[in-house]
Order: sequence, then structure tokens, then C-alpha cells
Amino acid sequence: MSPARGDEGGIPRGPRRVLPPLPVNGDGGPDANRAKTETLRRRHLKRRARTLGLELRHSAHGYALIDAERNRIEGRSDLTLDEIESRLAP
Repeated sequence: MSPARGDEGGIPRGPRRVLPPLPVNGDGGPDANRAKTETLRRRHLKRRARTLGLELRHSAHGYALIDAERNRIEGRSDLTLDEIESRLAP
């Protein structure tokens, strides 16, 4: 009995595909770390605001805290994350 060859039946096989190399995680460096830190901070402040019955929103001008009646706290929409954090502090 001779071994089966690829062209004589069996499972058809195609050419092997070579996957491209994975990207190296060095193209963002400190900028990527700062962006991730800001994202995590914003999410934390959003959760803290939600526990107080407020909503944290972002616009082109900055951040705003919105109350249950859909009014901006202090009528401002140009707050920074530092200002938001100080207003949400216990």
C-alpha cells in the first residue's frame, strides 16, 4: 500500500498563509500611557458622579456635570477633570 499523495484524494490542502508580525507596542509610548490614564480617570469620575445622581458629559469646551433635571451644575460646560474631581470630592 502506497502513501496517499495530496492530489489523489483526501483533504485538499492550500498554500500556507503566513500571518503578518504583531505590532510592537512601542509606537505610542508615553503619549499612549497618558491617554489611557486620562480615560481611566474620566471613567472613574463618571461612576462617582453617577452615584451622586449626576452625569458627567464632555464637549469641545470641556466637561460638565448635569443634574437630574438636565441642568448644568453652576451653568458651566468648560470644567477640567481637576475641577470635576474637586466638585465630586466628599
